[in-house]
Amino acid sequence: MTSGPHPDWLRPLWPAPAHVRALCTTRAGGASAPPFDTLNLGDHVGDDPRAVRANRAALGAALGGARPVFLRQVHGTAVAALHAALPDGMVADACVAATPGLACTIMVADCLPILLTDRQGRAVAAAHAGWRGLAGQGGVGVVESVFKGFSALALAGQAPEAMDSIAHAADTLAWLGPCIGPRAFEVGAEVRAAFCAHDAAAARHFTDQGGGKYLADLAGLARQRLAALGITSVHGNDGGPDWCTVSRPSRFFSHRRDSAALGGSGRMAACIWLG
Repeated sequence: MTSGPHPDWLRPLWPAPAHVRALCTTRAGGASAPPFDTLNLGDHVGDDPRAVRANRAALGAALGGARPVFLRQVHGTAVAALHAALPDGMVADACVAATPGLACTIMVADCLPILLTDRQGRAVAAAHAGWRGLAGQGGVGVVESVFKGFSALALAGQAPEAMDSIAHAADTLAWLGPCIGPRAFEVGAEVRAAFCAHDAAAARHFTDQGGGKYLADLAGLARQRLAALGITSVHGNDGGPDWCTVSRPSRFFSHRRDSAALGGSGRMAACIWLG
């Protein structure tokens, strides 16, 4: 166990202000036994509850006193506004915060974690982007929903002429964490259709495998949706093999890789907070 961030954990390399803190855990630094070894943070996957509590305590210690607020993620688009009295377990797939010491926390094990802040560090946000949440309905998915909530929070109290979410997008920074990679994420034609119905250009993020199957680039699809909002300062996952949860079993949990073979998979967490 560790009282600070484990050296194997990911730290975003992005031009965020110094008071904006962020990290993404890996498998390393926890108390869970196989197949959840070792830092499983999910309390819904069949792991020993005592190990999960110990792992969450280790994460809390690594955040330097900030409280990680865990959601109950359902592959939707709901956004929770964090406050000190909010308990863990709120049903949402994204969250926003402007209160120092509350860490927006997203659990993943193949889905894509997205972290947001702006160049002033006025607020932070995190989103859980599996394909369903990313596609959404009618072109409004979790990226669009979390950016709307994030902009409202970051711009609260500004002069009316400054409360422009389109202009704010140019000031917004995004970081994409590890997820199932474009060589591992096989999907059906209905997934491709869900994205292309909104934007035909999404087709470039799908590689035809024949038989109605495609390989999908989840990080690429997220970058496209962020760009459509005007968010162009995007860092982290570029679709390369080092970011693929499936192909790096010693470092990352993967629901698709491990659940059938091992009977379960742990969960990592991406966190962002104001210090």
